Amino acid sequence: MTEREFALDVVRKLQQAGFAALWAGGCVRDEFLGLSPDDYDVATDARPDQLRPLFKHRNEIGASFGVVQVIGPRGADGEWLTVEVATFRSDGTYTDGRRPDSVVFSSPEEDARRRDFTINGMFFDPVKAQLIDYVGGQTDLGAKVLRAIGNPAERFTEDKLRILRAVRMATRFDLAIDPETQAAATQMAAQISAVSPERIAEELRKLLTHPNRARGLRLLRDFGLVEPVLPELVPTFTLPQGLPSAPTGTLWEHTVRVVEELKGPVSFPLAFAAVLHDVGKPRTFARTPDRYTFHRHEHVGKQMAEAIADRLRLSTAEKTRIAWLVEKHQYLADAPTMRASKLKPILVHPGIRELLELHRADALATGKGLDHVTFCERMLRDTPPEELNPAPAVTGDDLIAMGLKPGREFKRLLDAVREAQLEGQIRSKADGLQFVRELRSAPPPAPGTPPPEG
Repeated sequence: MTEREFALDVVRKLQQAGFAALWAGGCVRDEFLGLSPDDYDVATDARPDQLRPLFKHRNEIGASFGVVQVIGPRGADGEWLTVEVATFRSDGTYTDGRRPDSVVFSSPEEDARRRDFTINGMFFDPVKAQLIDYVGGQTDLGAKVLRAIGNPAERFTEDKLRILRAVRMATRFDLAIDPETQAAATQMAAQISAVSPERIAEELRKLLTHPNRARGLRLLRDFGLVEPVLPELVPTFTLPQGLPSAPTGTLWEHTVRVVEELKGPVSFPLAFAAVLHDVGKPRTFARTPDRYTFHRHEHVGKQMAEAIADRLRLSTAEKTRIAWLVEKHQYLADAPTMRASKLKPILVHPGIRELLELHRADALATGKGLDHVTFCERMLRDTPPEELNPAPAVTGDDLIAMGLKPGREFKRLLDAVREAQLEGQIRSKADGLQFVRELRSAPPPAPGTPPPEG
């Protein structure tokens, strides 16, 4: 059984028991557009306690708000099929700007008018194949317009996250935005700070992983949401790009172009790293007579990206990958001439494909060539894994067996052996051990002496 079939079965069972039951919200919108809904919601005049005789397996954690999760059989993927069944309701006041303090069970029309946008306020009877639209959602969807239901300011006051969701909806479905809706959202944008970081982050994940993400980024600025959500990007609005004598726009415009150039399925860490890749430039900005400089902006940017990830309460894995991509977004620019010992460790990093995509997008956005990306892709394709990342020729146990104790010298020797191995100078344990003996017998380098070239 599919999720759609189970959702139809839930409606049919409710109707056969004498209740009104309809598909509601996003699934109706997606079905109207010929898309496959992520999930199905059912709205009904049945109260939560009236669902118990009809559905044996339930989760009633939201029953006080009239919401019950009905659990069905396992789907083709082995996961339990679920449908959220909610009693038609009107919402009370929203003290916290997130959820109603109370609900009153009501009619389908009243239920529709409490929802956020007209395209999400439609119902559909899958048994009769009948669309029920109290809010003009069908008309707006056909005209490709995003419009708040009723008074936009009231809808956004009820749940401040709707301001950010408006950006995501317009981005996902390529919709124009009703002027009154956008005006209210822009006026209230600063109030998004009342929303939990986790909910904001989830909207950003959905926005930035959509192929139309560049428009979403532009809308964030148009709505005035960059300031409260990502204030670190505000200085990019005016920071110049190019040479002082030949400006090429602002850093913000460059950032949007990089995001626009990302191709293929794009993960959230990659998309967010593209947004933040130059976030350190405003803090490192300087000017010589003929050029702008941003020394160490990638390292400053890494620290800023980590702070932003912490503020949004991203997962540790997301934070680590985003920060790594930001720090390394220029690292491969000279890949064809880099020493193997510097290049190979990056090429075997789990995030290398994302890093290459970020390099590619950044180069295209600035009109530069892709030789460095092509070189790395060819090296990954043509070089055996055991050559890119060979097993260590010498280990700590080997050094201990030679009478050394772990410490600074211990690490120096292991690092030197590894560097020589990646350069192709060491190909066996015997080579490595001999290299260690030579290093130990050689006089220590004078302070400040650069390492020898391989």
